[in-house]
Amino acid sequence: MNIPWTLKYKPKTLSEVIGNGNAKKKILQWIKQWDGKLPKKRALLLYGPPGTGKTVTVEAIANDLDMELVQSNASDYRTAEAVQRFAGRSSQYGTLFGKKRLILFDELDGITGSADRGGLRVITRIVKETGSPIILIANDAYNPRFSTLRKSCQLIEFKKPTRTQITKLLAKICSLEGIQAEPDALKLITERVNGDVRSAINDLQVLAQGKDRLTFDDVAWLSSRDRKEVIFNTLRRIFYAHSITGALRAARETDVDLDMLLEWIYENLPYHVKDPKELAATMEMLALADIYRGRISATQDWSLMRYYIDFMTAGIAASWSRRSHGWTPFRFPSRIMSMSRSKAERGMLKAMGLRIGRKCHISADRAARDVIPFLRVIFQNDSKMKENLVKWLGLDEEMVNFLSSKK
Repeated sequence: MNIPWTLKYKPKTLSEVIGNGNAKKKILQWIKQWDGKLPKKRALLLYGPPGTGKTVTVEAIANDLDMELVQSNASDYRTAEAVQRFAGRSSQYGTLFGKKRLILFDELDGITGSADRGGLRVITRIVKETGSPIILIANDAYNPRFSTLRKSCQLIEFKKPTRTQITKLLAKICSLEGIQAEPDALKLITERVNGDVRSAINDLQVLAQGKDRLTFDDVAWLSSRDRKEVIFNTLRRIFYAHSITGALRAARETDVDLDMLLEWIYENLPYHVKDPKELAATMEMLALADIYRGRISATQDWSLMRYYIDFMTAGIAASWSRRSHGWTPFRFPSRIMSMSRSKAERGMLKAMGLRIGRKCHISADRAARDVIPFLRVIFQNDSKMKENLVKWLGLDEEMVNFLSSKK
């Protein structure tokens, strides 16, 4: 069973949480005040961008201090009665077994509408009266809805961890998973997530799970976070649609190229459709879609497009029960990844062939065919000759790495 790496490698102690050292120190100092006189502000409001470690920090501190963590999120805030039931029983400082209690209200940003505001009013009242430390978490502490609540809380900001911190964490996970990762590959993942540690770990799992090596070429397809989320969201809407209409709508509303979407569906169906008969049925639908794609390409008869879309969306949705088997990551199409890698290698061979050809007075094609195979042997076995050849041929770092790799 696939376990999300965000859970598998979730910090258990505060020392494992990356970044935000000052914020973590302030939380600890505030909690320790409860051992004496009650602090003036009986609640903390932690705020900052998603994926910066707000929730895991609270969970790790509770674990380190051996406190009972009583946790609630936005789905529990719908009515005043629901909040009162949760917080009223939890707000006394101490438990049956002598542990101190820490109350966590997570995802305050999820409070919307007048019904939810009733819950927010109760939270504000409980914060003023609580006998236990309360921590609240939101992305934006300065949302007007929180104006009254904010006055009763000590605010602590969480900032995005540095790229270096996130890259080191990804490297550690790769090491624990037995994956040899190129530093540039991890740096690219880090650059794309804009400080969101959770997204970085999810991306790493999608790209690297089941492999023993992760290269820059493997991750070079990554575009912006939003673009990738569009693809993943479209796949989820097709694979787990509640109706045929829903699956069709997913394809018609997306801006993902349909041929690219077909590749993504083809790659991921075997991981999500577990029943062999259902997998055969969904693959048959995909084969029919591919036939129509071929006819459109050959005849330019675009009236066939609707059949192409129907088979690869509604056809799939109607061919399996769409039962969830736990969390299953989406995988980048291996065929496209292979073509991308092959294209990059051809470009590298051509560039080196031109340099070698000028020095040896032969064509670039002949240099790539007859000389580069011998250079690879030399670069992997004779460091002194390698050094001399690099200078003589004027090879850059990328070319040296290509010739030195054993793949």
